[in-house]
Amino acid sequence: MRKDSVTNFLLLVIAIALVAIAARPYVAPRAAQAQSAAPYPLYFEPGTQMLRAPDGSRQVYGRVVVDMRTGKIWGFPTITPDTYPVNAVDSKPPVSRPFFLGRFAFEDTDKQ
Repeated sequence: MRKDSVTNFLLLVIAIALVAIAARPYVAPRAAQAQSAAPYPLYFEPGTQMLRAPDGSRQVYGRVVVDMRTGKIWGFPTITPDTYPVNAVDSKPPVSRPFFLGRFAFEDTDKQ
């Protein structure tokens, strides 16, 4: 008889805990949170292109990158048709510095 009362008591504790877990979202719902955008929402154009600076100062192979927040278009030189910068002479990995190519006027898409 003693075992039955202990078992029933433990089952009652488990049942109460399960009800508390199930009722929690209704009693105290969590606040809705907006998800933040990626830190750098960039679009990388596939492949490499021949990039020309608007002022004509340079013309190199590189990757085209669009900043989706502002519409600014950047060119990252790769020097070769490879999709990443390569320097066969130096064993240190090269760093590609972007140069400004232009801008997409995303705000004009809302105009009728």
